[in-house]
Amino acid sequence: MSITRFAFPTPIHFGAGARALVAPHLLERGLRRPLIVTDRALARLPVMQEFLTHLKGLEVAVYDGVFGNPTCAQVMAGAAAFRAHGADAVIGFGGGAALDVSKVVGLAATHEGDILEYVWDHPQVRPIVHELPHYVALPTTSGTGSEVGRSAVVSENDTHHKRTVFSPKILAQAVFADPELTLALPAPVTAATGMDALTHNIESYLSPAYHPLCDGIALEGLRIGAAALATAVAEPGNLQARADMMMSSMMGAIAFQKDLGSVHACAHALGAVCDMHHGLANALMIDTVLAWNHEAVPRKFDELAHVAAVPGGGYAFVGWLRQLKSRIGITGGLAARGVTAEHLPRLVPLAAQDFTGGTNPRPATEADYERLFRQAM
Repeated sequence: MSITRFAFPTPIHFGAGARALVAPHLLERGLRRPLIVTDRALARLPVMQEFLTHLKGLEVAVYDGVFGNPTCAQVMAGAAAFRAHGADAVIGFGGGAALDVSKVVGLAATHEGDILEYVWDHPQVRPIVHELPHYVALPTTSGTGSEVGRSAVVSENDTHHKRTVFSPKILAQAVFADPELTLALPAPVTAATGMDALTHNIESYLSPAYHPLCDGIALEGLRIGAAALATAVAEPGNLQARADMMMSSMMGAIAFQKDLGSVHACAHALGAVCDMHHGLANALMIDTVLAWNHEAVPRKFDELAHVAAVPGGGYAFVGWLRQLKSRIGITGGLAARGVTAEHLPRLVPLAAQDFTGGTNPRPATEADYERLFRQAM
């Protein structure tokens, strides 16, 4: 029998008001000069100014150079900001893009070379040899769950091809998951990020990889998120629904260390070619890909339907997803978002080569991906 290694090590402070615990956490460790890494739009919103009021006793600098699908250049600029401030810690504050960048700013600031040289599939991947700066994370969206992940996804500067730095060394030393930070999210962002969380839970459960711990977490993450997402979109001030979506998001990110599938392979391609928001890309592809996957693992679809409280079993699960998308305002297909047949020569090979497709429950060829993209138009 082969040996499988499991780990769920991240300390998490979960609940309304958790953001107030960041300063005591750092000060207790003798850290006083943190760099906040956040995105350009969030830095100008009241939620950021309010968070800064909780950081008394610290000499704080803010790097707000993250925008869109984050690039390697954004990471390197953040590393320069870390060194310029003489920072001794990193605070990641934002959605998935900001958190992905924040996880590797300290790496780039303390190691030689470009961050691209540390991606897992680089032919001469550099090792992480120095101790990394103390890193804590505060999510302001409920989608990627990047705050609890051991990977950081950044895009190549020119091609926008997504690359991944993967190492337990970039895990946050502590996560402060405060659902109050998500109360101001607009409905479309709540919907798109929420579908990202559901996709993580669903695809990780459907993955054929062996990880029963992740299976249990994925199913419970789906149960929580399926019951909360529509309410979080319709009632933005509903703190319980916001908390449930934040928990579902973190559970999905923990679960997908088991791996994902072809929904994500398509979404990564759409992000690279069309600069589409990752959660929205997942939402636009999920029902098409899952309908195609059903015949490979029908019993797993029955279980998904059961935990999501969908009557009719696995055959009804994809239809329920379509109805949920409509309820939360995600209507139309790829064509409504500007994707055309002219994009297919770039989309198809990127999706077929994406590492997430390797654990789809049904092997997919380039012809399969072309058909799936066309159906999702």
